[in-house]
Amino acid sequence: MNAHEIDYQIFGEELQFVEIELDPQESVVAEPGSFMMMDEDIEMHTIFGDGTNQDKGIFGKMLGAGKRVLTGEKLFMTAFTHEGGGKAKVSFASPFPGKIIPIDLSEMGNKIICQKDSFLCAAKGARVGIEFSRKLGRGFFGGEGFIMQKIEGDGLAFLHAGGYIVKKELEIGEHLRVDTGCLVGFTSQIDYDIQFVKGIKNAVFGGEGLFFASLIGPGSVWVQSLPISRLSDRILSHSKGYFGKGGGEGSLLRGLGDILDGDGF
Repeated sequence: MNAHEIDYQIFGEELQFVEIELDPQESVVAEPGSFMMMDEDIEMHTIFGDGTNQDKGIFGKMLGAGKRVLTGEKLFMTAFTHEGGGKAKVSFASPFPGKIIPIDLSEMGNKIICQKDSFLCAAKGARVGIEFSRKLGRGFFGGEGFIMQKIEGDGLAFLHAGGYIVKKELEIGEHLRVDTGCLVGFTSQIDYDIQFVKGIKNAVFGGEGLFFASLIGPGSVWVQSLPISRLSDRILSHSKGYFGKGGGEGSLLRGLGDILDGDGF
């Protein structure tokens, strides 16, 4: 095993956090801003990239950090190491309502491919890098562009996505079509591409976009019920209704309705 062996417990329903238990000298790496709390004997260290290139000189460090920038992440990650004796715990929180997904990379072919902002934390030894799309249609219309995130290793990794998360196991040749924004991740054996929505009326008036994510087994696929982009669009539309010039949610009738319902003050 290259990755540290860690124990964990996930708390909460919609606003979850994961509590990771470390033995002496065990470490976990996490995205900046995900930290919630930790015991006294745990020390925090800021590192370039995911920490797997620390023995390869400045070039190796910069290469790992540069890959993270390409996926829209920060140059640095944070490592939390248990420097004392006995057991110690450190916790990381979800950035928005959804679920935390624990994944044992050793059971997934030592590699998963996921959307760029889904990684939360992992046992020290996991490699967080980039996965380039070699198909033009997938790159332009896949919702994630030409670059996705890949997580490699043989330990535990934790992803986060919005709403409820369902894991689909696809058999050889089994085909699943998913809204491009709802796709969280998949194992490397999955054949992933983009499929045009059939029918002019469906494409123009269906309200589901022009493309599906097409996934063909064998392998595992994780799907989210509420992408953060969909949630933010609804919030933005709602705020425009109240503070913008349009009608609808922010119209005079809506305002009168709020007053009659007791919500006007």
